[in-house]
Amino acid sequence: MRQNRVLPNYIDGYGEVKPYSGPFEIQPTATKYGPKMGYSKPGMSKILGTIREALEKSGVKNGQTISFHHHLRNGDVVLNLVVDEIAAMGVTDITICASSLTNAHEPLIHHIESGVITGLHTSGLRGKIGREQAERNILGKPVIFRSHGGRARAIESGEVKIDIAFIAAPACDTMGNMNGIEGKSAFGAMGYPMVDAQFAEKVVVITDNLMPFPLSKISIPMHLVDYIVPIESLGDTALIATGATRITKNPTDLLIAKRAAEVLIASGYVKDDFSFQAGSGGPSLAVCKFLKEYMKSNEIVGSFAAGGITGYLVEMLEEGYFKALLDTQTFDAQAANSLKKNPNHIEMSASMYANPHNKSCSAHQLDVMVLSATEIDANFNINSLTGSTGMIMGALGGAPDTAAGAKLTLVVAPTMRKRIPIVVEQVTNVSTPGDTVDILVTERGISVNPRREDISDKLREAGIDTISIQEHIALVEKFTGKPDQISYTNEIVGVVEYRDGTVVDVIYKVEK
Repeated sequence: MRQNRVLPNYIDGYGEVKPYSGPFEIQPTATKYGPKMGYSKPGMSKILGTIREALEKSGVKNGQTISFHHHLRNGDVVLNLVVDEIAAMGVTDITICASSLTNAHEPLIHHIESGVITGLHTSGLRGKIGREQAERNILGKPVIFRSHGGRARAIESGEVKIDIAFIAAPACDTMGNMNGIEGKSAFGAMGYPMVDAQFAEKVVVITDNLMPFPLSKISIPMHLVDYIVPIESLGDTALIATGATRITKNPTDLLIAKRAAEVLIASGYVKDDFSFQAGSGGPSLAVCKFLKEYMKSNEIVGSFAAGGITGYLVEMLEEGYFKALLDTQTFDAQAANSLKKNPNHIEMSASMYANPHNKSCSAHQLDVMVLSATEIDANFNINSLTGSTGMIMGALGGAPDTAAGAKLTLVVAPTMRKRIPIVVEQVTNVSTPGDTVDILVTERGISVNPRREDISDKLREAGIDTISIQEHIALVEKFTGKPDQISYTNEIVGVVEYRDGTVVDVIYKVEK
């Protein structure tokens, strides 16, 4: 845990605070939540003419929770279309439960200021919305941040009860069977809304590709769907993939990635049938390139690679370096096409991916996890949610889930960006607790968490030099100096939940 961070016992707009106590300390006691039963009879049609009609038939009213997914990322228009219609109907006090919010969702600011939206639950918050919440607390209460596994857990347990789930589907048949791999807006896996569809009271599919029944490939089945609304377009598919999902060409980042691969090899975890995941940042993806070279020369075949799947991981699957891919979020067209044609490219829900209160999840089967970070501190805490200025600008994603589950969690990061230190005494906010992080690799050195003496021994045997995390910090401060302290008010604008529902940190409003 972050030093000198005292969590309040109670937060207005959130409730009682249960502090984080360790990655596997909390055991579930509740049963899974279940929505009301539905019914059908021959000849019933689910197809409606407009989003408003779907809202009316779903019984939209003040105070409800509406969910969305972010597989279309910066190209998404569905969330904005639905919220605009909710506002036009005069409905207010809505909580948005989105798997993540991106720059595409900045129009929500107007609806927050007008009182249409009064709550946000999300994994990430980028762009102007994040800045407005950090500086002005436009919501008037904290945004609740959950990891991908934490969101699935909260929905399944009934901690978050979704009244209406809106699911953007690139392909949907006339009864509501849907997938993400066909049509002009194809984005690949539909891992996030699988949970929403199963546990929401009402489920509305928004599609720009209505197909005859039955759809041959089904990601979410028709028996979970209430209504279907065909529209012209789900959004801009060119904005689904971003630079952050491609291997970096930056020389410093490639140096870091090469060193990281050497560390992973020396650790002994890279061997036949090992499992692997890399975050979506360029440096972490570049580790794959150097691992592949080692796997080729040593004839190593891994068990599976998981998480957000990119074209590079698809190439490793097709060339025989991994036996399978487990995909909850597809990052580019090459990967989406692979999911469509390759039986060893397997779609999974966010719950199967990372829910800690399931009977098993893929995050707990990982040998190696490679993460990126906005900041990492003396206690190996990672910040991927806020910047050094206190602005909300990132996401938890699946980092807390996979860091807890993997046998070895390695962070790759430069020591500074534009003379702003990344390796610091204290992170601005804790996203992933340091007791689940094992190694930091930067362009200036390698530091091992003292709790992993076994890894330190292996690196020493391999002739790989390491430095303490404090030495790492001192090296960085020679170039950047000590960072200025941020001034905050006492107003809490964000609550950072751990995957088990405890609170790992809070975000305070930045004082201008």
